Amino acid sequence: MRFPLTKYFFSALNDFVAGFHPRSLPPMLRANYARELFSWLLLPLMLGAVEGGTMAIIVKKMFAGVDGISSEQLDFAVAAVSAAPNIANLSSFIWASLAHGRTKISFISALQLVTCACVALIAAIPMSALGLLLLTLLIFIARVAWTGVITVRTAVWRNNYPRANRALIAGKMAMVQSVVLAIGGLAIGETMDIAPGTFRFLFPALALAGFGGNMIYRKVRLRGQRRLQRAEQDGRARGEAQVDPRRLLGLLREDRLYAKFMWWMSVFGLGNLMMGPPQVIVLNEQFHTSYLEGILATTVIPLTVMPLAIPAWSRFLSRTHVIAFRAVHGWTFVFAAAAMWIAVLLHSLALMYGASALLGLGFAGGSLAWNLGHHDFAPAHRDSEYMALHVTLNGLRGAVAPFLAVALYVPMASAGWGAWFFFICFLINLIGLIGFISMRKLIPARKSAET
Repeated sequence: MRFPLTKYFFSALNDFVAGFHPRSLPPMLRANYARELFSWLLLPLMLGAVEGGTMAIIVKKMFAGVDGISSEQLDFAVAAVSAAPNIANLSSFIWASLAHGRTKISFISALQLVTCACVALIAAIPMSALGLLLLTLLIFIARVAWTGVITVRTAVWRNNYPRANRALIAGKMAMVQSVVLAIGGLAIGETMDIAPGTFRFLFPALALAGFGGNMIYRKVRLRGQRRLQRAEQDGRARGEAQVDPRRLLGLLREDRLYAKFMWWMSVFGLGNLMMGPPQVIVLNEQFHTSYLEGILATTVIPLTVMPLAIPAWSRFLSRTHVIAFRAVHGWTFVFAAAAMWIAVLLHSLALMYGASALLGLGFAGGSLAWNLGHHDFAPAHRDSEYMALHVTLNGLRGAVAPFLAVALYVPMASAGWGAWFFFICFLINLIGLIGFISMRKLIPARKSAET
């Protein structure tokens, strides 16, 4: 006899998997969607090799005890690797300008190949201070190139997928990427535990997977490519493609509500971004984790939770203003910082994994608010300008927070107060959350996107 609960579970699982099939979309969208979906089954394997949390663990463990590298130098290298994805956001303006008037698919494809090349070259680094510098440099180049992929990809989605389907397709791509990144993190951790020297074969193999994804992506067709290219070339002639930071400052003065929201985002984001590098140091020096155990905490668990939580956050965001969304969503990071603080105090790896799960819950909602939240402030014709300001400010705090975190944590840990660093992160997150809550009374009446 089949239990109703079991029947419901398998039915729901079948519906969930079927939702990724191209037949779930209108016929005219299926070909491009299928190509993108299959390419994103391979590209994240390569991307996992330069993912901040994974590489921070690898750098900390692989170069520990290497001649010519002090403990402080290694900790700041961990901070640099952790900061790379956020610092790379500062290049988004440059990529948007360079891609203006050019064919988007070939531009994205070239940047994917640059990322693949950086991943493959990691296999050749020497185990020395120079090797640590070269590894950090390769990670930065790879992340800057990948920022170009993300920046220009939005134009492909905008032209290939109607508004009614775009958020659904973006959510599916995000879920696929999270799952594959988690699988890649597991594979890297397990392989490095078996034999650390296998990175000289592992990273070229991951780069090859990325190259396979790139070959599939090159077959994507951008609808209205010639029309878009002509319009952008006309805009370039009028100077619309130029990068002008002064316009961002003007936007902050012009839209006071958005400026206030960006302020509290900066406070809140600072607390979040400060947790990463000290977490890696704690996992290695206090918990003495293996490669796999460390990567589970920094990468695999958060990425596994994300696709489970994205649908619920998506429904909530669709019916509320992003300020109200952040006032609820922010509790996930507050609880994550508190759990990490208590985990270090009690020396509990299980509780550290619980903190990682809370971070995954927060990352799931944050990924949606990151891409869609500015729509609640921006007029339609200034959408990209508002997004660019958000990306730039995130890059600035991402360039500061990890290094500030290590500068604070190292002396605190030496004095026996390392756990209380995470209490500081908890307080910063809580202050940012209170800021979002205080803004709820300022939420304007909801307007339609068309208006």
